[in-house]
Amino acid sequence: MDDAPISRFRSDITVGAEKVLSILADNILVDGFHLVVDLEKSHGSYMVDALQGKEYLDCYSYFASLPIGHNHPKMRTDDFRATLIRAAGSNPTNSDVYTREFGAFVQIFREFAAPKEFPYLFFVAGGTLAVENALKVAFDWKRQKNRAAGIEGGGDKILHFCEAFHGRSGYAMSLTNTGPAKTADFPQFDWPRISNPKAHFPIDEEEMVVAEAASVAEIEQAFDADPMGIAAIIVEPIQGEGGDNHFRSEFLQQLRRIADKREAMLIFDEVQTGIGLTGSMWAFQQLGVTPDIVAFGKKTQVCGIMSTDRVDDINTNVFHVSSRINSTWGGNLVDMVRAARYLQIIEEEGLVENAALSGELFLGELLAIQESFALVTNVRGRGLMLAFDLPDAAQRDQLRELCWDAGLATLGCG
Repeated sequence: MDDAPISRFRSDITVGAEKVLSILADNILVDGFHLVVDLEKSHGSYMVDALQGKEYLDCYSYFASLPIGHNHPKMRTDDFRATLIRAAGSNPTNSDVYTREFGAFVQIFREFAAPKEFPYLFFVAGGTLAVENALKVAFDWKRQKNRAAGIEGGGDKILHFCEAFHGRSGYAMSLTNTGPAKTADFPQFDWPRISNPKAHFPIDEEEMVVAEAASVAEIEQAFDADPMGIAAIIVEPIQGEGGDNHFRSEFLQQLRRIADKREAMLIFDEVQTGIGLTGSMWAFQQLGVTPDIVAFGKKTQVCGIMSTDRVDDINTNVFHVSSRINSTWGGNLVDMVRAARYLQIIEEEGLVENAALSGELFLGELLAIQESFALVTNVRGRGLMLAFDLPDAAQRDQLRELCWDAGLATLGCG
């Protein structure tokens, strides 16, 4: 023990930037961007590579999980850092013991993020687990409703859409269908998968009505085939990984009516769209429809679900019966403290409204590019969730590489 290098026991847990990729490659699959983020020098909308000192204008934001950029001054105050360090000193089991920091986070989340229509909250680590627990709420609710009607069983299917991404474990893997690499050879449930009537911009109203009617017919057929079996309809209000696919509000409103008529939950997966990205705190708030359950994550740091009181059709639902949904940590206390500060800053600085205004300007510039370059089509967006199409994946990937070379961090999808 005395002969061990002192560096093995340094409290400064870091290594030289030049060593990072080789250490990781010796131990894990390194298939991400070959840079090392300098967490100290990155600032605002700029991500700095510690290897070369190069700055990137960040339109990537860690797959839409970084809500206010890097090193915001209000994240670097002494009192906030003291709170963060206090929360990081141990990892309490938030499901069983409670702290002042946990209480403060929930209070701030309720004040700035959770609409009043959603009295029930549940927190967990990971967006996929947020979706999984949303499904469990629906399974439990539907199975108990069936039992109350004298029907044992059913309530064990989730209706979902083509080109959806809801995660890659457990139940969620049976919903995700954005590419075989994510799900091939893993066991899955055979649940109803519906054609997605995604919009192409500028929108042709007649084409959309026809496409939406076809999807609705598929949905009705699925319910007719198994009237008591479908517990929920799940949809991303904008399908992110599947191609930044937008749906008309009229279609999402039809889903609401079908869910009510067929006694199924309507779940919106807002893991990517939530917390201001689309120009409202939640994308559904622009669409004239309120889902029964919202799954959230990414920019919220700690993930989870919020539910309306429709679940109270059953008194013994998962929000009233212990251990039906749970996890050891119920999220992560450090993430909660960070999230609480993010939400305060977002509210104080009007960043949701700014996303709407900035997104409108950005969209206008993309439309101008579309006018000048025939290769660019289908420019679309809500707030700062913006996209355009190129003729094929090869050209898309080539442009993405050119962007990174020029110092613009961006992503492809679809």
